[in-house]
This record gives sequence, C-alpha cells and structure tokens, in this order.
Amino acid sequence: MAMRGKDEAALRFIEEVTTQCGEVQRKVLAEILSQNAETEYLKRHGMKKGCFDVETFKRKIPVVTYEDIQPDIQRIANGDFSPILCAQPISEFLTSSGTSAGERKLMPTTADAMDRRQLLYSLLMPVLNQYMPGLDKGKGLYFLFIKAETRTPGGLVARPVLTSYYKSSHFKNRPYDPYNVYTSPNEAILCPDSFQSMYTQMICGLYERLEVLRVGAVFASGLLRAIRFLQLNYTDLCHDISTGTLSPKVNNPGLRSCMAKIMRADPELAEFIKCACEGENWEGIITKIWPNTKYLEVIVTGAMAQYIPTLDYYSGGLPKVCTMYASSECFFGLNLNPLCSPSEVSYTILPNMGYFEFIPLKNSGGPNRLVNLADVEVGKEYELVVTTHSGLYRYCVGDVLYVTGFYNSAPQFKFVRRKNVLLSIDSDKTDESELQNAIESASALLKPFNTSIVEYTSYADTTTIPGHYVIYWELLTKDSENGPGAKVLDQCCLKMEEALNSVYRQCRVSDKSIGPLEIRVVKNGTFEELMDYAISRGASINQYKVPRCVNVLPIVELLNSRVVSAHFSPSLPYWTPQRAQPQPQ
Repeated sequence: MAMRGKDEAALRFIEEVTTQCGEVQRKVLAEILSQNAETEYLKRHGMKKGCFDVETFKRKIPVVTYEDIQPDIQRIANGDFSPILCAQPISEFLTSSGTSAGERKLMPTTADAMDRRQLLYSLLMPVLNQYMPGLDKGKGLYFLFIKAETRTPGGLVARPVLTSYYKSSHFKNRPYDPYNVYTSPNEAILCPDSFQSMYTQMICGLYERLEVLRVGAVFASGLLRAIRFLQLNYTDLCHDISTGTLSPKVNNPGLRSCMAKIMRADPELAEFIKCACEGENWEGIITKIWPNTKYLEVIVTGAMAQYIPTLDYYSGGLPKVCTMYASSECFFGLNLNPLCSPSEVSYTILPNMGYFEFIPLKNSGGPNRLVNLADVEVGKEYELVVTTHSGLYRYCVGDVLYVTGFYNSAPQFKFVRRKNVLLSIDSDKTDESELQNAIESASALLKPFNTSIVEYTSYADTTTIPGHYVIYWELLTKDSENGPGAKVLDQCCLKMEEALNSVYRQCRVSDKSIGPLEIRVVKNGTFEELMDYAISRGASINQYKVPRCVNVLPIVELLNSRVVSAHFSPSLPYWTPQRAQPQPQ
C-alpha cells in the first residue's frame, strides 16, 4: 500500500527530532528563554537577557511545585496581565486533574500552545497507519465529551485541556481526512449535558455500526461507561431508531436540529440491537454490534490498567491502543508501537514539545540530580520535570516514568504512576492525606455513639460501572447496644465524599464517572489478620504498616470475607462550578 505524502512527512519529522534529541532540546530551551526573557519570573531569579544556555538556566532557576508558583498563577487569574510568567498573553488556564488545597490546579497556556498540541495529534494516524491498513475505509466511534468550565476573577476561562481542544477551531473546523472521520457530529460532542451527549453519540454509532472500524474514549473508564449506558438505555435507543424520532430527553435545540438530519426509521436495525442487548450475557458485545472494529483506542496505562479485564470481556480481546502521553502542563510524546500489549506500552518523548528534565528516584541509584532528556538511563525510574513555552519553568509534573529504551536518541518511557496518588477511578486523584482528612471528617459522626475507627484501608472497585471507592472500617463501639445504625453509616459515606477534592466531586455529580462511595464495616480483628498475612509473605513485623490502599486480590478477598455490613452514600456530594480560585492578590 502506497504511503500518503502527509504520512511520509509526519514520519520523517518524527525521525528528524528523535535523531537529534539533545540538539533539539537545547534549541527549545533557548527559544523559551529568548521568548520570555523580559518576564518577571526569569528576572526575579537572575536570568539576564541574552543568556540562553542550559548551565545558567539550571543554576539560576529552581525546581518548583504548583504551590511554589501559585502566587504568580493567582495574580494572573485575578487579572494581572503583565508578563509575569510568559511574554505572550495567557489565553486561558488548563485545569489539571491534580489538586491544590482541594481545587483543580490552573496551568497557564497561550494561543500558540494549541498549535503544538495539534502537531502531536497530527502524528497519531500516520504512526497507526503503518500497523493497521484500511482505516480510511470507515469511521471511528469515539465517545468524546466536554466538561464544566469556569472563569477566573480576571475573566480568563479555566477548563480541562481536552475541553479546550474540542471547543477550538483546530477541532471544530478540522479539514476532512478519510483516516479521521467520526460517527459523532460536533454538536453531540460539544453538548454540555453529558446524558444528551452520550445518547446522541450512541445513536449515531448504532446507525453506522457497519462503518465503525475503531471504538474509543479518552480513558478506559469512559468506554465502559458508554457500554453501561447502552445496557441501561437500549430500549429507548431502539425505539428512536425504529421510528426515526428522537427522544424528548434530548432537548438541546442545536443538537435536536443536527440529529433531525441523521435520524431515520430503521426497524430492522432496531430489532437487531434489541436482540443483541436484551440478554444478560454481554461478552463480546462490542464486536457483536460493531463487527468490523479493529481495535479499541483508550488509555489503559497507570490507574486505567485496572479496567483491562472488563474491556477484554466486552470486546472479545480486541487490541487496546494507547496513542499518546499528554497532560495539562504539556503534551509529551507518542506510542510508536501502538499495537503492543497494554503492559508493554512505552511513549517516545518528542524533544520539540518542551524542555524536559528528570529527577532520579532514590531506588534508581545515583545522586539526586536532574538529568537531561537524552541522558536518562534504561531501567531506571524518574520523576518528570518540564519547562514550557507558556510559563512553567522546571515544574514537577508528578508523573513517575520508567525508561524502557531509546528510539534513535530519544528515550522511551513507561508510565508507572502518579506520585503520591492513592485512589483513582477516572480523572480523580486522591492522595493519602486527603483520604485521612475524609476519614476524620466522617468519624465525627460516630462520636455521639461512643464509636471510633480502629483501622481503615481503601480499594478502587472497578467491577461496577462506574467504579467507586470502597473504604474498609474496623470499628470499636464501647456500648454495643447503642452503636451507629445503618443511616448513620450511610451519612458517613456522604461526609467522606463531601471532604474529598473538587475533582472527585465533579466526577460524582457532573460527569457521573464515579459511583457512590461505599463503607464496608469488617469484623473486629480483621486488620490483625491482614498483618499476619503480610508477615507470612515476608513483611517485617517491626516495619509493618497498614496499607491505606489495597489492590492485591488475596488481600481484597480477605477483607471482603470479613465484611459485616455495607453502606453507600445516600445522595450526591455538594459540587458546583465555581469561579476559579477567587483569592485576593
């Protein structure tokens, strides 16, 4: 099969930048420093105009976390548009799924940063086309959604990076490309109501079921929510397809107008879908309904790996393709071997996307100094540090990466984990201190009953769709006749949810991507058994600590075998889109 000129140019570009990794990185840093030479931040740290070398940069500019630069971010959010971090105007903030003081982090971005993100998107299909021929002969069924956005006190929009992209002209006015045709119209993707958006995207995918060659969502959890949505709503969907009329549940005027051009009466298709969905056995449902599907495109690395068995069940083991590695701070690189198994996914960092440094983790050996992109060592773990054109300098992203090899002179990394993250179901990230605070908040409801929490641990349960947090409690009740009842323990679940960060609460309330938190009360002595099990597996009795999160199946089974009662949050926690971080300057 002859390669398109567009593909040839894209692959040639990848070869060029990865072959000259060190040189490209030096040029990127010089460009960033030159462009932002007059900014307050660089001047504050003693960077003189015209000084663009790596050594001076590393000597003068500190490695920082979000909390270090939050005062500068806040000034911009509050309306100070002087060149604080970046010479170019900050066009908007991208909200990170990580949190600071329970709120989403705000990442500054500029108009030309969108061009760099678009560049990375433009490389995805040329890479995939080398491995999967014929993708121009059909369509992609992708469940894509926008999320809530806010405005800062200074008037800048703050929203997730993908919402920013879907609302941009790069996406809305993208030129026709036979390799990138979606079943979902823009109007469905851009509908702010998640139910109406999912409903219409599903109908479009069902109408064009024989045209679909690939099925996907951003995260594995998102694709599973779509399958669950089909389980719950196939009767209504079949009615609409059979009659050619759209459910009144879809009341967005623009979306109804768009769908009016798509809807058609097709009783035969409706009957087929009904027969496929009405049984309890949904094994292989994706290939039953969309028989020409070649692969699933979802992120299944990091915390999303927990969804792989369920995806295999619903898809009959279709390949799972992870295409790119990106965050709110920066887009980083590509998976150049997209059909590899999920456990083998490695991303090649493209050195033109930003300036990258790496903190060696202690268990990797060597001094705790920052290492350049081209100088990392295979087999070692590092924490990623990034400098961007948009005003982040030596910023700790919080991702832990493992070096698997090199492509030309550019390293390839496996994503290991988010640093310090304990629980994650979707885009939420809950660390140990947040969980502890939530436990303490809920325990206050137990005091009137002379009851306290002896021990606890947690588990991200992804056997349900959507997944949900499970908290195991061992309780000490001094007066067994007057202990807390089921209603009190249900309220403890809600109290914990209220105490968790805003990203978790948005996932619960707005995105519906996390189910109600569950507390499972276990028998007294359960956590002693847990310690005995750990010691029997080689743990030191002197150094043993109760794990605050468990994911090893025998431990989960042990805990579940000791459950005496289970309780769920009875209602949704409080969440509403707020003006982003409205604090005084």
